[in-house]
Formats: sequence, structure tokens, C-alpha cells
Amino acid sequence: MLSLDGKVALVTGGSRGIGRAVCTLLGRLGARVAVAYVEDHTAARATVDTVEKGGSQAVAIGADLATEGEAERLIRETEDALGPLDILVVNHGIWKAAPIESMTAEQWDETLRVNLGAARALCGEAARRMLPRGRGAIVVVASTAGQRGEAGHSHYAASKGALIAFAKSLATELGPSGIRVNAVAPGWVLTDMTRDALATPAGRVVVSGIPLGRPGQPEEIAGPVAFLASDLASYMHGHVLSVNGGSVMVG
Repeated sequence: MLSLDGKVALVTGGSRGIGRAVCTLLGRLGARVAVAYVEDHTAARATVDTVEKGGSQAVAIGADLATEGEAERLIRETEDALGPLDILVVNHGIWKAAPIESMTAEQWDETLRVNLGAARALCGEAARRMLPRGRGAIVVVASTAGQRGEAGHSHYAASKGALIAFAKSLATELGPSGIRVNAVAPGWVLTDMTRDALATPAGRVVVSGIPLGRPGQPEEIAGPVAFLASDLASYMHGHVLSVNGGSVMVG
């Protein structure tokens, strides 16, 4: 039985899409959940309400993770509200189109700062707190873009590919101390961020190339995340779990 009873989890990007689905499922499995968000408190509060209706405790914490010091504050406030952190799910990110011939240094830096730099800060602070306890699970949400690239979004793909290498490096570094680190690489998932793109002719072509014939649902990513965070995955370490309907067959 998959159970997270008694665990404390922090999920970044928890106010919508994959993050909301992850928060909801972790709560249903017994975890106390911190829902991290950037601006939309109403959406984050809705996620908290969903977790609480499922019978668990949750709290919404706003944080601009592109700002120095916010990761430390976010984790500190999570532990103040819910107790020692057991699970970190690094799920936040931005996805903005920028063809390479017109991409600015500012566009590149913003994507790498938010998607990769904030992950470094979060994992560093989580490790500082988990290491003395000798336990913990970190799940990094990457992307198939980090495995095969993505035209028009090379900065996004670079950040996600780096996250995969980052997760594997942390697995090597933190594993001997009892902290498991894994990654999930979703393919196309129907969320607020992708809905418009998937509705275009180009988006329909993308969907036609998925062997299962459709984009994923956020809940279909939440399940693998919860599994990797649980004791059922106690011997899975440094792994990239590809969840993409067969669109990228690696492993």
C-alpha cells in the first residue's frame, strides 16, 4: 500500500496543473503539504482546500524563487508550519517561446534562473536540513524537452536537461546519507500552460505523434511523483521516470 502518513512535503508550483495534482495526491496519501506559489494566492488556497477536504493538513506559502533567499525562507516556513521536511518536489518552472535567432540574454537568463537556479537553492536548503536526519526524498520534475530538445524553446530544454543531470549528481552525492533523489520527465500534459499551444494545428500534429493518442493529464504525472517519494521506491535512486504516453521511449 502506498502511504505517506506522517510525512511533510513541499511542492513548488503547487497552485495549478501538475503541482496541484501532486499536492492533492500526496495529501490523500497522508502527507502534510506545503503548497508553494508565486502570485496567485486564490489558486494556491484552492489547492489547500482540496488537500484539506481529502483529510490532510496543508498550507499555502508564497515565494518568488527567482529571488535570492526565498528558497531558504520557503523551507523554513514549511517546517515551522508542518514539521521537519521529508519530501521536496521541485515542480515550478516557466515555458516561454524564444527562437534562438531572436532570443535575448535576458530571456535565457530568466529561464535558467527560475527553472534551474531556484532548483539549486531549494535542493541545497533541503539537503542542509535532511542530512542531519539521515533521510528524505527529492523529486525533480524535468521534461521530455530535456531529453530530446524542443524547437523554439532551447532555453527551456537546456534548463530541463540540466535538471536531469543535476538530479543524478545529487543522487550520487546525497544517497550515502539516506536521501533519495529522482526525476520525473513528463511529456505533453494538458494544463493551463500548454492548453493554447496544444489547440493549434502544430499542437495537434504533436498529439498525433503520441502513441497513446492524447496528451497526459496532471493526475497521470502526480502518480509517478508520489511513487518516487514513497517507501515503495526505496531502492530507486538517480532514476529519470519518463511519463509521456510513449512519445519519447528511453530507458
